[in-house]
Amino acid sequence: MNNNKHGPHDDDLPDSLRWSLRGLRRDTMPENDLWPAIAARLAVTAQQASLPASLPARPRTIPFYRRPMLLATAASLVVALGIGWQLRPAATTSAAATDPTRQLVAREAAAMTIEYDAALRELQAGRRPLAGQPALTELDRSAAQVRTALARDPDAHFLLERLHSLYSQRLALTQRLAALT
Repeated sequence: MNNNKHGPHDDDLPDSLRWSLRGLRRDTMPENDLWPAIAARLAVTAQQASLPASLPARPRTIPFYRRPMLLATAASLVVALGIGWQLRPAATTSAAATDPTRQLVAREAAAMTIEYDAALRELQAGRRPLAGQPALTELDRSAAQVRTALARDPDAHFLLERLHSLYSQRLALTQRLAALT
């Protein structure tokens, strides 16, 4: 049994430290009991939370003398938004005209179409027209659709590649049909 009053390891501490520890503040009890005040506040909060919801809440009304000012403010806001909407810059038309990438794709598509038309005229020079073939008609229709899509969305590089593919197929088919006749 340990009869040491200070604790099992107090013998290891130097005397100066032991005296310093004894001089530290000790826990003291509050001068008055705090719980009754806390309980009273909790009870009031609980009563307010349990009020029946059927009691009508007083609607917040705007005083009569402030209503014209509120209406004038709302009207001013509507007028400002209307003027701002009317004066807004053109959204996509000016951006498309100044974007160098879009211009490049459009120029490439136009140059490709000119080269295609020239090659087609050269293949059909002195021969009877092959326009009656359904495959040629379908390829021409597809190429026209791709050119229309390119006009709407000049950023679509895959459309440019598709147009190149259609023109290549059309020229190859025209060459084969011309060789047969």
